[in-house]
Amino acid sequence: MARTDDRSELRGTRRAVLGGIAAASTLGTAGCVKRVRNVVARDPARQISLEIKTVPADSDPYAIHIARHLASTLEDAGIAAQIVPMDVEELYRQVLINHEFEVYVGQYPEAWSLDPDSLYSLLHSKFGSEQGWQNPFGYANLTVDELLEKQRTTSGSTRRDAAADLQHTIAQTAPFVTVAFPDVLSAVRTDRFSGWDEFGPNSPLELLALERRSDAEFEEDEEVELRLTTTDPRITENRNPIAAEFRWHGTFIDLLYEPLCRRYDGTVNPWIAEDLTWGTDDASPAVEVRLRPNLYWHDGRALTAEDVAFTYDFLPDTTMDEAEGTVPAPRFRGRSTLVRDVSVIDDRTVKIRFVRGSEAVAERALTIPLLPEHVWSEKTDNARIAGIEVNGETTEALVWNNPEPVGNGPFRYERSSADESLVLSLFEDHFLVDAADDGPLSFDARPAFDRLRVQITASDSSAVELVATDEADATVANLSTETVSRIARSSDLELLARRSQAFYYVGFNARQSPLSNPRFRHTVARLIDKEFLAENVFDRYASPAASPLAETSWLPEDLEWDETDPVTPFLGEDGTVDAERARAVFRQAGYQYNEADKLLNR
Repeated sequence: MARTDDRSELRGTRRAVLGGIAAASTLGTAGCVKRVRNVVARDPARQISLEIKTVPADSDPYAIHIARHLASTLEDAGIAAQIVPMDVEELYRQVLINHEFEVYVGQYPEAWSLDPDSLYSLLHSKFGSEQGWQNPFGYANLTVDELLEKQRTTSGSTRRDAAADLQHTIAQTAPFVTVAFPDVLSAVRTDRFSGWDEFGPNSPLELLALERRSDAEFEEDEEVELRLTTTDPRITENRNPIAAEFRWHGTFIDLLYEPLCRRYDGTVNPWIAEDLTWGTDDASPAVEVRLRPNLYWHDGRALTAEDVAFTYDFLPDTTMDEAEGTVPAPRFRGRSTLVRDVSVIDDRTVKIRFVRGSEAVAERALTIPLLPEHVWSEKTDNARIAGIEVNGETTEALVWNNPEPVGNGPFRYERSSADESLVLSLFEDHFLVDAADDGPLSFDARPAFDRLRVQITASDSSAVELVATDEADATVANLSTETVSRIARSSDLELLARRSQAFYYVGFNARQSPLSNPRFRHTVARLIDKEFLAENVFDRYASPAASPLAETSWLPEDLEWDETDPVTPFLGEDGTVDAERARAVFRQAGYQYNEADKLLNR
C-alpha cells in the first residue's frame, strides 16, 4: 500500500497562497520560461489552434453545446478551434488512458465530488503519468500538491481552510473549468411504484427505496419487474467495475457490486460491514471491520475477510506484484491510496490501517466495491486490446469486459443483448432479501421488485415515449430539456428534477503548449459564459459554478456564484465575446496577434 509522506504546515494567509500561484504553476506545469522562449524563437510564429473532443448529442444532450460555445468564443478571440465528437468510451479512452487530447468537454462522475479528498487523485502531480481519472490533465502544481496533502492529513477548521485555498488555486490556474451542475431530469410513471419523488431512478439506493403501490394490479406470487430505459448502451457491453472508460453513472454496476459501507443520509454507513470499530495505529486511523454473517457471491461462494483484503491489495496493483512496476486500477485510485495495509483477523473480520490523516477522510476508502478473489486473481496477466491502441502496459483486469459478473449486490446478472437490453434478477442470498423494516436503511429494506430490465433506446424522446406508452417505468440517463414539454403533456408521466453532483467541465491537457501555461488556461476559462450556458443550453435546469465543490458545504463564500464567475469572469456578455477585451487579456498574458488578429504561439 502507498504511504503518504508527512507534509509541513503551509505558512501564510490565503492571500499569500493566491499570490504565489502564478510562480508555483509555472514551475510545476510549464518548465523553464527561457527554454520555452528559445524553442519558439527558432520556429516561425503560427496561429494557435485547439481541438475540442467531446461526445455527440445523442450520447449527451449538453456536452456538445458547451463545446460549440467554447469553439465559437475561441474563434472570436483569434484561436482556431475544431470540435471532434466521438463515442463516450473512445473519448474516455483517449483522455483517461492515452492522454491524447488538447481540450475536452465531459461530465465528472457523480459520486466522486462530495469531499475535498475526491480532488486528491484528480489533481495531485504524482498521478500525472497514470491512467484513469487520476490527473488526466497532466497538471503539476506544488501549491496544489501541498494543499491536497494538508486537507488529507488535518481536520476541523485547518482542513476547511486548506480546502478553501485549494479551490481558489484550482480556479486561478484552471487545469479544468467547472461549468455547471445540471439537474438530472427523469420521466417516471407512478402507477406501479412509489417513492420516485424522494429519490429518483439514477442511483442504486434510489432504486432500492422504491415501494410497490398498494393499488397496483400485481398478481399474487408474481415476479415483479422494474422496467427502465436509457440511451447509454455500455452496461450491455461491459460490466467491469474498475474499467475507467466504460463507467459514467454506476447505477447498475452498484447493484451488482457492493462496498463495506455506503454513503446515505449525509454520512458513510455500514453496509456489507455489520459494524466498525475505529481506533489509531502509529497515530494514524485504523478500523476493525466486522462483516455481516452469511454473505455470498453470486456464484454461491462465501464472501469472507480474505476477499476484502484481496480487494484492497488488488486495486493499487492489478499485477499483484507479478510485474516490475505496479499497474493500479484507474478507478477508485484516490480512495485506495488512503489504505496502508489490511490484515485478516478471522473469516468475518479485517483490520484496515490508513495513511496519516483524519477518520473522516479515511472512511472514504470503505466505499470501494468488493471483488471476489477467486475471479479477479486470474486477471493479473499483461493484456492488450486487439485493434485498440492503449499507451503503456495494462492487465487483463482492466480491459476485460466481465461478461458474466460475479458480484455481491442485491441483484445478479441474468442476461443481456449488446446495445439492446440488460436483465438483472434479485439475489436471494443477499441480506436485504430477508430484511424487515429494521434494515440498514431508512426505508423498507427488501427491494420492491424481483427483476430489473434495462432497455436501450436511440434518443431521449424515444425513451420518454417508452415510459408514456407503459413499456417502461422510468428513464435513467439524464434527459435533455427538450423532452420537458413532452413529459408535461402526458397525464401518465411525472418529471423529476434533482440537482446532480456530476458537474460539466472543460478539461485541458497541461502537458503541451500553450495549455501548459496557467495564464493561457486562465484566459481561456474567461471565454466560457457559464451563466449564458445555464440559461440557454440547460434552460435553467443547471447551476453555474466556479468550483467542483460548489454543491457541497466545502464551498467558501467568496466562490459562491453571484451572476458571474468570481475568479474567471466572462470576457463579454450574453454569450458573445468582447474581442478587443479578449485580445487585451491575452496580450497581458504575454501572447501576440498577427495582422489578421490571430493569436500566435509565444
